[in-house]
Order: sequence, then structure tokens, then C-alpha cells
Amino acid sequence: MARGGCEVTERPNRHADICTGCGARLQTENADKPGYVPAAALDREPVICQRCFRIRHYNEAASVAVDQDDFLRLLAGIAQTDSLVVHIVDLFDFEGSLISGLQRFVGANPVLLVVNKVDLLPKGTNLNRLRNWVQQQAKQQGLRIVDVIMCSAMRGIGFERVVQALEQHRRHRDVYVVGATNVGKSTLINRLIRDYSDLDSELTVSRYPGTTLDAIRIPLDDGKAVIDTPGIVYPNRLTELVPRRVLQALLPEKPIKPLVYQLNERQTLFIGALARFDFVQGERQSFTLYLSNALKVHRTKLERADELYAEHAGEMLAPPSKAELAEMPAWTRHSLQAPKGKKSDVFISGLGWIQVNGTSGAKLDVYAPKGVKVLIRDALI
Repeated sequence: MARGGCEVTERPNRHADICTGCGARLQTENADKPGYVPAAALDREPVICQRCFRIRHYNEAASVAVDQDDFLRLLAGIAQTDSLVVHIVDLFDFEGSLISGLQRFVGANPVLLVVNKVDLLPKGTNLNRLRNWVQQQAKQQGLRIVDVIMCSAMRGIGFERVVQALEQHRRHRDVYVVGATNVGKSTLINRLIRDYSDLDSELTVSRYPGTTLDAIRIPLDDGKAVIDTPGIVYPNRLTELVPRRVLQALLPEKPIKPLVYQLNERQTLFIGALARFDFVQGERQSFTLYLSNALKVHRTKLERADELYAEHAGEMLAPPSKAELAEMPAWTRHSLQAPKGKKSDVFISGLGWIQVNGTSGAKLDVYAPKGVKVLIRDALI
């Protein structure tokens, strides 16, 4: 992948409420949406959004998010190009961050799957086995991938392998980088900006035809570019439903230390007031929780679970606080059956997963905020 210089494309500011850098409609309410500008900066000439400002002055791409409909229109446009598509997913929230139906939207373009945040898994985890697991899961989702790269954008682990894969599969084409929010996409893009653009130059910011979405272009020497797209918001992830304060507790920043519980049937685990796990029926066995160590787990008997939640949700069972709980959806129950003969995971999107270590089967109930994806899968670890 050749090192490239950068240019900036200006647009005349025909309307005072339009960013001159990317064309997004300016707004002062939500920093996570396109076109955000602090109210104090509205008097500047020219008026540009905070995202463009940070790109121009700090060579740093901020993450912005769009809803599913806008994102699907964007993906449909990629299908009509000759490009390499890089799909970044979060290993800690694999099913929640995988873009459903991506293959039919990108058409014949090859897909490189970059699996981020491997640094969060316990030390000594077998990365080759993880890679095989990811390939199997991607195949089940109908995704035809040219390669799987395991990395940590935050720690720089595997980043050289990402660059090598781009060089190998790009073949003088543009590269579109797609992913959900909070998967580390902007961190990876910023590494590319730092390594493959001139710090004293500015990046091109362009819009997709027919939309108000802006994309960051990192030009390459052969006239092609790495193109960053806004992150897609999937409301079935717990990370999209909790307040910002709670989000910090949900997203681990260092390797997690698994929590192991030996449970008899009719015992319950509360993960703060975010989720509840009931071991309804089965032989005594152990369960391993893979989630942020900033979250507290409380064990009780199943017959006391409803009473305990009613009395202590938002206090002893926290986060979220009582006030924050009032702003979140009510819980929905998911009845699951862990299969016999193999280990499996109970996956809760945005929170983590609970590994069922026994192979004798188990009847389980999981309570999570309405809309959050909950499922049984083959064990990741």
C-alpha cells in the first residue's frame, strides 16, 4: 500500500447551515451525529463541523453514526464500484457488530474481515482457534471473505498484518471500511491516517451520491483511496441503549478476567441491573462469564430473584442507577436450551457472553432490555 499525499475538497457554502468541508447539515445537539458543531464555533468563517475540524487540524477522524436505513443505502452504492470492502467487527460483540446481509449489498466485491479487540481476551487464548471460529461463523452468516485478520487497533497488535492484507487484496482498487459503532473502526482508520498520509496535509471529505453521509478519503499514490464510512447503529446491542456513563463500564479496556461460578439448578446471576441469568434446570455445573470486570455480579436463588431485583435494582444491583434504569427498555425473557455433547455460549450483545462449561445440557432463562440480541452459539473459547 503506497504512501500518499492528501488534498482537501472545498464546497461553496451556499447555505449557512451546511458544513463547507463535507456537506453535512450543521447541528449543535448531538456530537455523535454528522454535522455536529459546538454552538460557540458557529461564528467562525468558514463554518465546518467538528469532525472536519479535527481532521484538518489534528489529522484525526472522529467516529460518527448513522441509522440502518441510511447505512444500507450507502452499502448499495458500494456494490456498483470495483473495490475491496474491509468489514471491522468487535470480537467481544461478534454477532452484534457483524453487518447482517453485507454480502448482498457489496455485490461481487471481496470482503476482508478484520476482527478487532483480541487484546481483551484472557492471556494465552489460542488465536488460531479463534480465527477458525470466526471463519465458521462468517460462513454461517453467508459472508464470502478473502481473509480474516485478528488484531487490536488500540494496542497495535496485528496491525502490520492488516496493512499486508490490504496490499495483497486491494489490487489497485479503492478500499471501503465499514463497521458498526464502538468496534474500533475510527482507531484503525486513524492508524492508517498516521501511517499513510502526510501530517501537514488535509484529507478529502466527500459525500455519497443521494445521501448526506460524509466519508473520509485517505488518498493513495495510485489515485485510489481508503474510504472511511460512518458507523452503523444497531439498536439490538446493549451498548446502544445504556447511558454514556454506563457505556464506560460495559466496554473493557484491558484483558478481562473470566468469572467462574459453580451453580446448582434454580440459581440466578445478576450482572448489575443490566441482565439476569437463570440456571433453570440441569446437572450442577460451572459457568464462565466473559464481560467487563468493571461490572458486579450477584448470585441468588431463583425463587428470590424477582424480589431482589424489585428491592435493589439501581442500588446494590448496578449499573445502571435507578434514574438511568427509568430511561431504558424493560427486560424481556429469553428461554434457551444449551445443547448436550458440547460447550456453548450464551451471548448477550454489547455485554459479553456466559460459557456453559458442562456438556449435559441446561435449560436457561436470560433477561435483558427489550430488543437486545440474545442467543446460544458454539463456544468461542
